[in-house]
Amino acid sequence: MPKSAFVAIIGRPSVGKSTLLNALCGAKVSIVSSVPQTTRNAIRGIITRPEGQLIFVDTPGYHISDKKLNLRLREIVLRSLSEVDLILYLIDATREPGKEEEAIAELLSKDIHRIVVAINKIDDPEARPLLIEEFIIPRLRGAKRVSISAVEKTNLESLIDVLFSLAPEGPFWYPEDIYTDQEPVFRIGELVREKAILNTYQELPHAIAVEYRESSKRADGVLFARFDILVERDSQKAIVIGRQGSIIKRIREEAEADLKELFDYPIKLQLQVRVDPDWRRSDSALSRIIF
Repeated sequence: MPKSAFVAIIGRPSVGKSTLLNALCGAKVSIVSSVPQTTRNAIRGIITRPEGQLIFVDTPGYHISDKKLNLRLREIVLRSLSEVDLILYLIDATREPGKEEEAIAELLSKDIHRIVVAINKIDDPEARPLLIEEFIIPRLRGAKRVSISAVEKTNLESLIDVLFSLAPEGPFWYPEDIYTDQEPVFRIGELVREKAILNTYQELPHAIAVEYRESSKRADGVLFARFDILVERDSQKAIVIGRQGSIIKRIREEAEADLKELFDYPIKLQLQVRVDPDWRRSDSALSRIIF
């Protein structure tokens, strides 16, 4: 039988999990920005090879905080770890391990047999992979380790080989020609959120969410999709809209340009900015946005 495994990618914020997932799958599966915890849901990316299939689950950055949003994100990480066959622990070689690395290592220490450690960003002049090795070896003794660069795609084939070596025998869970199982409206909403973050991150690093409203497909094949961009204050709404609507227009145009590369039918976006002061503290709002 071929091999198949579900693989959770875990790491603290901004270690490059989404960049790695996209590089492994050869396509944009997860949105990317420099803002920590850009990933807010468990995102699946799939690679299929003659030897089998690996289904990667990109999880939110593991962050120690008592805020409701962060607690919800941490729940997603823990749930993902309990549902997969293997765990890929991604650690940043340019940063000294801190309290979050200690917490992750402690969390994973009982699962050594299904852990692969990927030491990322070895292409960076500030990388100190030996420091990371010194941190990992005594805490996750016996776990397989691979030094990589997700940006430069260095040693990714070696990483895939190691994962297949640990994967159990099993069926192909997905058709061989797909690289993600995300619903179209979810992928569209994530791209809108990425462009909103990239165009406002200096003013609003964490205050933006995107909520799906409705969509319809015309007879000519064009999909019209409407989303709300959520902010917490009227002043933030003004920033997202921009002078004479310049920022919201740029968000829409950049998202539509990327969507052309992902879908084989045209997509037109209708975006509205809505103020919801409590979206980061409301259980009902978080349940609609994070699942």
